[in-house]
Amino acid sequence: MRAPIRIGTSGWEYRHWAGDFYPTGLPRSRWLERYTEDFDTVELNNPFYHLPSGDVFEAWGRRVPTTFRFAVKASRYLTHLKRLREPAEPLDRFWSRARRLGEHLGPVLYQLPPRWRPNRRRLADFLAAVPDEPQTIEFRDRRWYGPMAFALLADAGVALCLHDMAGSTPPPQAVGPFVYVRFHGSGERYGGRYPSQRLSAWAGRMVDWADAGLPVWGYFNNDIGGHAFRDADRLRTMVGRRTPG
Repeated sequence: MRAPIRIGTSGWEYRHWAGDFYPTGLPRSRWLERYTEDFDTVELNNPFYHLPSGDVFEAWGRRVPTTFRFAVKASRYLTHLKRLREPAEPLDRFWSRARRLGEHLGPVLYQLPPRWRPNRRRLADFLAAVPDEPQTIEFRDRRWYGPMAFALLADAGVALCLHDMAGSTPPPQAVGPFVYVRFHGSGERYGGRYPSQRLSAWAGRMVDWADAGLPVWGYFNNDIGGHAFRDADRLRTMVGRRTPG
């Protein structure tokens, strides 16, 4: 049986989506509910910049359907300021709040900083400290892509985040128990419409991974110009066409 494929956007609260994805006059307080009418998942980016309280996470969970899932980007305090040092306390603080999403909690994303050379000891200690939950790591330096990091991720049951950020794009291979893909923009950072040929290639990969039993999560971060929700819908349609009738 094919594993699930969920496709959405990185965030939903974009003012320039008003009058486009969101109907004119729809209160911002109802945007999440409107988003869930079209998508079954979203990536929460704001916890990366400011970790919300547990009450906020719980409130988000109350506003969405039973089958909806939030992917959550972990705090940059852990990844960019501490650079994975002494992870126990910041991990406990993050997870004690994020878990308030309950059944709506999907994968957690850790984005490492750019221009940070591989550090095996730091990564191994961090992976030993993370809880046994769906998690993925996004490397932003090409030097991480190799047997050392891939083996540590696989042994820990943590997925490699695939993405297309210029200068640090990983090979399109699955590492870990699921696949997590971030689309950062086509032709410009966080902007640009993806060509159909590129989306079709990703649709094929996603279906192949799902057929092999790996759940797939995909998020579009090219929100400039409203391309994110349009491209997410296009990719989802392409995936659907590859689903046996």
